[in-house]
Amino acid sequence: MHKRKIPGLGLAIVRHGKIIKTGYYGLANIQDSIAVSSKTMFTINSITKAFVGVAALQLVEEGKLKLDSSISEYLTDIPETWKSVKVRQLLSHTSGIPDLVDEEEAVMIADNFDLAWKKVIAMPLDFKAGEEFRYNQTNYYLLGLIINKLSEMSFQEFITKNQLQKVGMEKTIRSGFGATKELVPNAANSYQFSKGKLNNMFFSFPSPLQTAAGMSSTANELANWIIALQNMKLLKQKSSLEALWKPDLLNNGKTAGFSRLLNGYAAGWPTIGRHEHPAVAPVGGGRAALFVYPKDDLSIIVLTNLSGGSPDVFIDELAGLFIPDMKETNGFEMSPSAKSLKVILDKNGYKNAIEAAKKLKSKNKNFNLTESEINIWGYKLISQNRLKDALELFKLNVTLYPSSANAFDSLGETYAELEDNTLAVKNYEQSFKLNPQNKNAEQQLKILRLKL
Repeated sequence: MHKRKIPGLGLAIVRHGKIIKTGYYGLANIQDSIAVSSKTMFTINSITKAFVGVAALQLVEEGKLKLDSSISEYLTDIPETWKSVKVRQLLSHTSGIPDLVDEEEAVMIADNFDLAWKKVIAMPLDFKAGEEFRYNQTNYYLLGLIINKLSEMSFQEFITKNQLQKVGMEKTIRSGFGATKELVPNAANSYQFSKGKLNNMFFSFPSPLQTAAGMSSTANELANWIIALQNMKLLKQKSSLEALWKPDLLNNGKTAGFSRLLNGYAAGWPTIGRHEHPAVAPVGGGRAALFVYPKDDLSIIVLTNLSGGSPDVFIDELAGLFIPDMKETNGFEMSPSAKSLKVILDKNGYKNAIEAAKKLKSKNKNFNLTESEINIWGYKLISQNRLKDALELFKLNVTLYPSSANAFDSLGETYAELEDNTLAVKNYEQSFKLNPQNKNAEQQLKILRLKL
């Protein structure tokens, strides 16, 4: 929290079907010095979509909805180009339907919902359905319409009746779906940094878009919701839970998502596809995250009141407190080759990284380090203020990949951070020589040459 300047945070950890830890840290309201408590309600933004995914699978179990059916089977008043889009593609943001919301500015594309809707239905598809992943609030507006029609009640009522009431999420029920313009009891204030200054942040979606980001909750109530979901209190069949958490495939057979970590998207649930300790991981507003590690029987919920607090970045490290091989210091997610090098460098120091890598290669013909993993490793060290260790890794990278403009760019950046401007210029020049389109190298060279 100190490092990321998070004012207030609520935590809940579930292991083997039970809440084993809750934590309440910092201030829910800075202005009035109100501490975070078990009652504090945090805006969960797009974690709301995970509840919509459960609602969709509940309708599948009732025989009212098919994920692989075209949305035209359930909605009629939509553009012709949208009609072949599948329900599953709405859930996974692979529909190609244009967005009602400007994601960069977090505002609708027009001054009110009706105008935004008229504008979006006149727009062409962004891409053919299934070709790309592109996060999109229109998808969840349409899912809300489908839930309204098939359940014969509003999606707010359907989710409240079939999830919140079943779990006993009383605080979440009282908060409604109003986001922050409603009077939510015990609500944490929302904050964001702008030009280095902490400011209040106000967020609200109109009622039709509250499938996308309408809910507030507590870490404890979300933990109970996860327990109910995994104990089959909300879904009847294991196959439904599997479908809920199975990432959708693009037309090329691959998954896609927000980032290298959140690399897939299922039915309202971002997913982390990896060989060790895969997870499903709804995130919201850059402030809230809920990670479920199904194979490890572990779930971690972290809710904050800072947009940009990004708890998804550090929840894996919290999981390492329960699953030691997930700790970054133990080489989690590194390749076997990188892990073997890390063991030696952690013991003997990073100064001899190049020689250590050569020795490992001479002893093991399968030893191989990719440019990307060295780069990622180096930047992790930088985030830990280990600039000199990172420098040695970037030196190794340019030795192994002398034709990589990116490798020289990273080395130049690190020399600049260490205020060795001569070597920073030398490596940025090499990066720019290898890639004349490298605008960052070009810009940095202008700045650094003035310092020489």
